[in-house]
Amino acid sequence: MNPYETLSDLKALPVPKPHCRARYEGSIDKTGKNADWDWNLYQDEKGEWVLFEHLGPGCIYNFVQHRYPSCEEPVFSFYFDGEETPRFTIRHSQFGEKYPFVEPLASRYIGPYDNGRGPIRVVRSFVPMPYKKSCRITSSIRLAGCDRTKNEGGWGHVIYHEYESAIGCETFSAEENPQIQKIIDLWKQAGSPVHNLQTPQKACRHGLTLAPGERITLLEDSGAGAVAGIRFMTEHYQPEHLSALAVHAFWDSHERPDIEASFGCLFSNELGYHSVNYLLSGMNTGGSYYNYYPMPYSESCRIILENRGNSPVTFPFCEIQWTREWNDYYRENGFYYFRSSSYYKRRHTEGADSIIARVKGSGHIIGSVITAFGETPQSRADCEGDVRIHIDGLRTPGIESDGSESYSCYGWGFETPQEYNPASGYDGHEHKDWSMHRSLPGDWYPFSSGFRFGIESGGCNDVYMEHSGMVFYYGSDVVRQKKIGEICFEDFFARLSSAKALPRTPNVFSDCRSGTLPHAYTCPDSLDLIQMTSFFEGDDDHIPVTLWGRRSRAWRSFALEIPSGAAAIVLRRVSDQTEGRQMADVFVDDVKIEEYPWYVPDFNPHKKWLEDEFVIPHKYFSQKPQIIVRIVPKPGDGRNPSAVTWNEFGYQFFARYE
Repeated sequence: MNPYETLSDLKALPVPKPHCRARYEGSIDKTGKNADWDWNLYQDEKGEWVLFEHLGPGCIYNFVQHRYPSCEEPVFSFYFDGEETPRFTIRHSQFGEKYPFVEPLASRYIGPYDNGRGPIRVVRSFVPMPYKKSCRITSSIRLAGCDRTKNEGGWGHVIYHEYESAIGCETFSAEENPQIQKIIDLWKQAGSPVHNLQTPQKACRHGLTLAPGERITLLEDSGAGAVAGIRFMTEHYQPEHLSALAVHAFWDSHERPDIEASFGCLFSNELGYHSVNYLLSGMNTGGSYYNYYPMPYSESCRIILENRGNSPVTFPFCEIQWTREWNDYYRENGFYYFRSSSYYKRRHTEGADSIIARVKGSGHIIGSVITAFGETPQSRADCEGDVRIHIDGLRTPGIESDGSESYSCYGWGFETPQEYNPASGYDGHEHKDWSMHRSLPGDWYPFSSGFRFGIESGGCNDVYMEHSGMVFYYGSDVVRQKKIGEICFEDFFARLSSAKALPRTPNVFSDCRSGTLPHAYTCPDSLDLIQMTSFFEGDDDHIPVTLWGRRSRAWRSFALEIPSGAAAIVLRRVSDQTEGRQMADVFVDDVKIEEYPWYVPDFNPHKKWLEDEFVIPHKYFSQKPQIIVRIVPKPGDGRNPSAVTWNEFGYQFFARYE
């Protein structure tokens, strides 16, 4: 996979992304509250503080860190592919200036004074940094605490992709790169048409007046094609237009609309106090709107404009730009439909996340609009709420944020609206309501069976807030990941308890909640089962969960039957993440998976349950009806051979299809 190509060639956005997963690493408060100022995994042998570590091929897409300039300045070092010397270093103050971390792909923002502690500097980068084997990011100082006399400012995150193969991936270099320059040039076009079309076709209307309750079809096409741009201009702009006007789009004769979105959602600003110009969508208070997400279809398309308000609206200009130039590309590479989730109407959810979207199917999330309101019109809409996205039913969020302000990559910029860059931003009133947007032209979030997209009210759902919003994604109704089995140690315990004597080496247990597929679990020592009660991170972190499991340095193996047509096998494990740097090698029929080990560098001694996954690529089970998977724990800390933290409290097994 070439991340530069997918970022610079926007028609690639709808193409399926089956061989990567989106992940997050950052400064989430381990207790589940709002003290998000500590960010480190461990201190390495050089004395540097490791912020991020991934073993295997992948790509970093988004780096954010905020810190008081009055405090000691960190230097961030990027190590790739196991190298001892960093390929790239950058000081906190150099974001936006040091190539390739330059505008508009990277920048820094100086936020407001905070309770007398001085202005805060928020740095961000969307520079793609791919790697073939591994990546590690360190800070020269420990990012921790909220005390000016110590070390203030650890907030931050990395959003990245894990790849199943390094094919097509070239490790990042800080030297002049024409592919990065192409992305920089493209991002500088934000607010203007971004697609290079030779003969675009246009469906235009001029001087259109839409009465209250009226609908009008703007484009109806038969055959394959792709919408490349939607643009409107309204007379006498009013923020009310953002909720009153809506677009409905039907692809390939679908009975239900794939897009059913207000102008506020489709053009990325529900409030409309100020103008915002993103790369692929935006609006201004002069009454102009645009959306340039590519929207392919194979048989037909119909786009309808609706006035749901109480007053007529006049459109001096309406235009749908579409093309057949991309048909061969989509025929060869496939595509997902551009879709909107159901609109999340403004409301408060007491003591729990506002679930902006809950979607079943497969595809990848490409953008979101979230709007927040305080308890009264004069109340501040808090910006501390974490965004939490559960992908494919995982109980641990795959994507998080240390507050809404970090998800939009501006830190406490919420106090001085509006701010925006080509991929993220917000609008609002100072200390009051806000509407934020996050576009994902590179760091899209793939899903194979569905996702749940939520956001907190306040630091830990402890503030009265109301949310509204919508998630946009490229998707299909087809579920491409299906469960094929499970191992539950509680069942093992029940069987052992009923036996007259505990079996010793070896232990083999079969058909443990496996549905119709037989499974066997083997380990070379006694099972040493233990019981533990703790919590998962995320929205449900107040619900205790009790599981049985084991902590052992011994290898363990199990048999899996391979369903016909499976493109990958996914191993899902629950573990105790009290200690980090859990690592194990995975073998299939005694062949070690060479692309990556099973590695989790992070830890949480408070919300101890972690549910994570490991993907077995297709080449390791091709043409096989059954495989034996063997997991061999190893030290996560290479300096300490006895530092094996691997443990297991249950497995589930899934087949993923393309």
